Amino acid sequence: METITKAEMKKALSDKLRLNFGCTVEEATEANMMKACAMVLRDVMASRAIDTRKVTKKGEKRQVHYMSLEFLMGRSLMKNAYNLDALDAIKGALEDFGFKSADVFEMEPDAGLGNGGLGRLAACYLDSLSTLEIPATGYSICYELGIFKQKIVDGQQVELPDDWMGMGDAWLVPKPEEVEEVHFGGTIREFWDDGHLHVVNEGYTRVLAVPCDMEIAGYDTKHTNTLRLWDAKSPKPIDMDLFRRGNYLQASEEAAMAEVIAKVLYPEDNHYEGKSLRLKQQYFFVSATVQSIVRKHIQTYGTLKNFHEKNVIQINDTHPALVIPELMRILIDDAGLDWDTAWNITVHSVAYTNHTVLAEALERWPQNLVESLLPRIWQILTEIARRWQAKVENFYHDENKVREMAVIWDGEVRMANLCIAGGMKVNGVSALHSQILKDDVFHSAYVMEPEKFTNVTNGIDHRRWLSEINPGLDALICELTGGKDYLTKPNTLEKLDEFAGDAAVLERLEKIKRANKEALAKYVKREQGVILNPDSIFDIQVKRLHEYKRQLLNAMHIIYLYQQLQDNPNMEMRPHTFLFGAKAAPGYAVAKRIIHLINSLASQIAKDPICKDKLQVVFLENYRVSLAERLMPASEVSQQISTAGKEASGTGNMKFMMNGALTVGTLDGANVEMHEVLGDENMFLFGLKTNEVQEMRRNGYNPYRLYTRDPAIHRVLDQMNNGFGDGVRYEDLHERLLFGNGSSPDEYMLLADFASYCEAERRMVDTYADRKKWNEMSLHNIARSGIFAADRSIADYCDRIWHVPYKK
Repeated sequence: METITKAEMKKALSDKLRLNFGCTVEEATEANMMKACAMVLRDVMASRAIDTRKVTKKGEKRQVHYMSLEFLMGRSLMKNAYNLDALDAIKGALEDFGFKSADVFEMEPDAGLGNGGLGRLAACYLDSLSTLEIPATGYSICYELGIFKQKIVDGQQVELPDDWMGMGDAWLVPKPEEVEEVHFGGTIREFWDDGHLHVVNEGYTRVLAVPCDMEIAGYDTKHTNTLRLWDAKSPKPIDMDLFRRGNYLQASEEAAMAEVIAKVLYPEDNHYEGKSLRLKQQYFFVSATVQSIVRKHIQTYGTLKNFHEKNVIQINDTHPALVIPELMRILIDDAGLDWDTAWNITVHSVAYTNHTVLAEALERWPQNLVESLLPRIWQILTEIARRWQAKVENFYHDENKVREMAVIWDGEVRMANLCIAGGMKVNGVSALHSQILKDDVFHSAYVMEPEKFTNVTNGIDHRRWLSEINPGLDALICELTGGKDYLTKPNTLEKLDEFAGDAAVLERLEKIKRANKEALAKYVKREQGVILNPDSIFDIQVKRLHEYKRQLLNAMHIIYLYQQLQDNPNMEMRPHTFLFGAKAAPGYAVAKRIIHLINSLASQIAKDPICKDKLQVVFLENYRVSLAERLMPASEVSQQISTAGKEASGTGNMKFMMNGALTVGTLDGANVEMHEVLGDENMFLFGLKTNEVQEMRRNGYNPYRLYTRDPAIHRVLDQMNNGFGDGVRYEDLHERLLFGNGSSPDEYMLLADFASYCEAERRMVDTYADRKKWNEMSLHNIARSGIFAADRSIADYCDRIWHVPYKK
């Protein structure tokens, strides 16, 4: 792949500024320059994407369609420049023009089109799909407002709108000529003609789906794929008759109702209007996507009878599950195929990735909402449900099994069961998670159709999450392994194990980590005015805030340490900095209270002189991809402490490991596979295992008994109940742990694991004192992280589910 020179980049940027912004280099602002850089790279990728599509069409290659309501892309400028081998050219051109490249890169907002691991995983997979030269397209909604910006005010989370489009739209290429029309509501009319039953939806509301494409460059290849984001528009922007009569608001009401579909990521659905909007989002996204795929397929092949041979649709969680009845609708109503033929095509086209064992996350929609909003889809769903139910009855002859596995039951449409009934494969995202799906969550379906179930352990884009964000470590790896092979062959990292006894290598590794810690400290001081101590242990827990992820357990341990310091202010204690980053869903009151507690604790410790140079707690505001890119290289301890059996996989654990942090964690999610390659000696395990959690629950777990018997737990919970220096008491969290307060008492087993967790932290701190031992463990973590590269995950999808070739 040819390298873009600095001279070529300077000319391209100068031309782009003149033509698109009407200014010279001398007149350009940093914002102008950021957008110009994006547009130059976008043009390169758009040209390559055309060539990729030509090759795909000529070779009649099977295409992968990756559907996800989340794509947490973060910033794209540095990533695309890196993949296009244009990073040096851009930096050089900017410096020659008198700009600081770091300041220009900093102008780019995060494209926050996701909420957490689900969306970040999808973004990583797009990079690998392009790098492995697999013809693929990602699909989502072009949310005007992505995941909210988090502000901490008086210790509490406040949500602000995230208007990323102001600067981020430089990457988007609108394709109005490929608009699709999506229908909501109306009535169904049926009639027979020429021996065929025809079904017509009448009186519906139309919404236009306008594609905005974002090109995704691969590394060391010209192959370029596309992320297609659908924007929602009304076909009638304004009712001129109403406008003329002075009804100005009513005149634009239809346009507003259409455009709200793409307004915000995940509207609250704890009321009818929210549920309705969320279902509209899902069907809008699904219908536009399937119509687009079908239209292009017919243009190439002229028939839909081979659709499943040339297309595979991977649905990322249950959000795109309506792809199954929507594809059936098009095959039957538009293409005129009979049910059995259409069903055979559908079930050999669609595959489902499950991302959670939490019951509340396995979506269920009210029957009356689906029936009124999507009347034709409802008809198809009822037939799918009837046939699936008959299949279950014939296999089990058990009413309880029928109830459990039904697609429609008790006034609800169950999306996970729909995915199982209408898909060719169901995969979990870690070995443990996939086994739980087979043994528990979907056990009855697994017994009936075991061939459908498989596993693909998650992976991360190691080019971004190691090489790009940690250049010091990247340089060391390249030197020790003999080049940059690890960027396309991540298992090359295994060669690092050979240097575990090399004192000079371990010393360099420690210096790289120290430099990264100092860089993070400088950033935190600038952004939050907080001074971090780079001589302290950087102990980090960053992820979406949910009770099962147990940020509260981490906070309880910190309270325990603080109480020890209060008892003995002169005690020997290695400086320890606990860093948190997390957003709580706006409607998740308990998660918000945990954020408040962490900030109360942080404030009290910051004001207490006995903690100086010993203990510090910092909650990092507005956790996002670009902040994670600063945190991961500086991290020394990775907190992966979810209740065993609750975390499907995790990807943050992989990013930490790849950057040399050591894990304090439970045997949950992908931690299990990390343990398989690291052993007990290279991580700090604690807590109950999945089967032990289940057994303790069955035997009647009583957290109050632990509270009365363990003085440390008693004192920590009493501190929460009594509150902190800011006058805020957390009696609600105290009650929730001991008595339930709306849930099972200590539902996520914090008290059961508390003593074991404290002991693991003690082991970690003791090991940290032995710098040689610590650095050896860090090197082993980096060396054995290659299996968690997204390239490996995508290769597994190709081999186990999609059956498409890929670059090896």
